[in-house]
Amino acid sequence: MSFRAFSLALVAALLAGCAGSGPSFSPNFSDEPPAAAAAPQAPIGNAGGVRVGLILPLGAKGNAGSAAQSMRNAAELALAEFSNPSIQLIVKDDGGTAHGAQAAAEQLMSEGAEIVLGPIFSHAVAAAGQTTRSRGVPMIAFSNDANVAARGVYLLSFLPETDVERMVGYAVANGRRSFLALFPDNAYGTVVEGNFKQVVAARGGRIVALEHYPDDPQRMAEPIKKIAAAARQADAIFIADAADATPQIVRQLVASGISPGRIKFIGTSAWDDPRLQSDANMVGAWYAAPDAEGFRAFAKRYRARFGNEPARTASLVFDAVSLVAALVKTQGPNRFSEEILANPSGFAGTDGVFRLRNDGTSERGLAIMEIQRGSTRVVSPAPKSFATQSASN
Repeated sequence: MSFRAFSLALVAALLAGCAGSGPSFSPNFSDEPPAAAAAPQAPIGNAGGVRVGLILPLGAKGNAGSAAQSMRNAAELALAEFSNPSIQLIVKDDGGTAHGAQAAAEQLMSEGAEIVLGPIFSHAVAAAGQTTRSRGVPMIAFSNDANVAARGVYLLSFLPETDVERMVGYAVANGRRSFLALFPDNAYGTVVEGNFKQVVAARGGRIVALEHYPDDPQRMAEPIKKIAAAARQADAIFIADAADATPQIVRQLVASGISPGRIKFIGTSAWDDPRLQSDANMVGAWYAAPDAEGFRAFAKRYRARFGNEPARTASLVFDAVSLVAALVKTQGPNRFSEEILANPSGFAGTDGVFRLRNDGTSERGLAIMEIQRGSTRVVSPAPKSFATQSASN
């Protein structure tokens, strides 16, 4: 089967169980939650099938542990919807730590895993990836920190770099070429700033002014005033933050004389949060994010099976397991080769089209959303394939 035919076949297979909504995508890269003692996890699926590892922080405390359980459920749902393919998922608990992830990867290698899904946290991915790469076993992990991507260690996640590329591309294509920008003094801000500078330059735009601000709300006023002072020279303000801080920043910008009707507020998928829809100053703002329809469909099926709401990251595991199941069914002994996994035509999943790159990063087809009063609307649809990606900008 040709790559193109395979991609189209996989599109149909994955879309048969589509998934999107969207609480915010966390901009936190590397928080290490306290770990509980790892408990043995029962395998999922066909005991005689292809062995696939799944590493999640099931023993971590708090939100990390509950999200991991939701992701495990999503793996079970994917296998059920794929009519129980010839796969055995061997589940390992890393406790959310680097040491736990490395130990889990070593156990999976000894148990014959042909590919590993997970972990989540960047430090865990880096540790486990050392083991899998040394054995020539590919990993599809779920960190949003591109620094831990590598050849053979793929990140199927919501990378901020993709958000910036899509958002800036759309803004420039629609006459917004002079940018102001505000970045938080944290890891997320550093990553997004570097990519923002590159993309604006590549798209022929210019950065009029750029400022950083601390987490302390009392110390935000000075950088915000500097941005407001340069507003007459710009037609868009990029704010690299989530729903906790963005409304306060926007209020201070408006209080300093910024007119949302003249200057467009733009952001990343961290704005995909209902809290921003209730803020009058955010009406008309744009941000890049996966189209929500897929996740809503996935969440409905998840609720029917498990009786509760899925974590936003659950769709990542659903798509990874669905991808592996399709490859096992269609691609024979080379199913997990770099040539297959990094197919440039990409695949379609819950959150739209995606493709894994040879360097381990990933690319997604994203929509551009506009915030309305109490809702959002799509102003530029997500592309259905990477052949139409450039046209959607």
